[in-house]
Amino acid sequence: MLQQTRVEAVIPYYRRFLERFPDAHALAAAPEPDVLTAWSGLGYYSRARNLRRAARQIAAEGFPASFDAVLSLSGVGPYTAAAIASIALNLAHAAVDGNVIRVISRLTNDASEIMQSATRQRFAEEAERLLDRARPGDFNQAMMELGATVCLPRVPLCGECPVASLCAARAEGRERMLPVKLKKNSTRDVPLELVLLEQDEAVFLVQRDAGDRRLAGFWELPERALFGGLRGAVVAEFSHQIVNDRFRIEVRKARTPKQLPEGRWFAAGERLRVPMTTITRKALDAVSAAGS
Repeated sequence: MLQQTRVEAVIPYYRRFLERFPDAHALAAAPEPDVLTAWSGLGYYSRARNLRRAARQIAAEGFPASFDAVLSLSGVGPYTAAAIASIALNLAHAAVDGNVIRVISRLTNDASEIMQSATRQRFAEEAERLLDRARPGDFNQAMMELGATVCLPRVPLCGECPVASLCAARAEGRERMLPVKLKKNSTRDVPLELVLLEQDEAVFLVQRDAGDRRLAGFWELPERALFGGLRGAVVAEFSHQIVNDRFRIEVRKARTPKQLPEGRWFAAGERLRVPMTTITRKALDAVSAAGS
């Protein structure tokens, strides 16, 4: 859940998720729509699908006992495998995330561009060299925590750093210049007009088809383009960013036309039990807050 998502946002989802799926077998047995519903709002829904697939592997084969076995689980890459192997299994593998890369870049005063594969490989090798092989889980967590709370991106707290005396970048006054990372692609504004149709307190939603790799099966408010020249008053406006796309969203409330696209009506209670896109949840909340 913490991948690409802030800790504060994750905590309530994490607690609710574990209440609903307390162990791997419960998650493995759950229908995918139930898992996606519990995840709705966190985004990056392939994480939820992969988590369920991994739980099904564990239910069928048992818990992994080696790094390679952890790596074979659905959705698990080298960083996650190293974190699990070291923390849960006490196996000596360095976990290298963005925080660890920043720490190593500064410790070694390495100004190489960190998105280059050669740079990341070199930093991974340095992390392996530094790793405390007697306590790999503690070491990995300490490195990640150091980067997350002390060796901060813009203003590192060098006065509080337990390894400041070992930091080559600090010694040369270059700690704020590192790590070197090329600028991200500029954000693109994307207009999006959604239509709110209501009938006896139910809302009309359409479903993403199976061809949508990220949001297949999710329900959402229909786009205005599905209705041709449909008119309606704007009852809510907001923005929502996904990677480099900033969606500028208008929600228009309209009378129900004679011809509807394929979809169905959902009462308020039903909407809580199906996976809905984050934009649709935000749209309905915005309309409710506006009193429409």
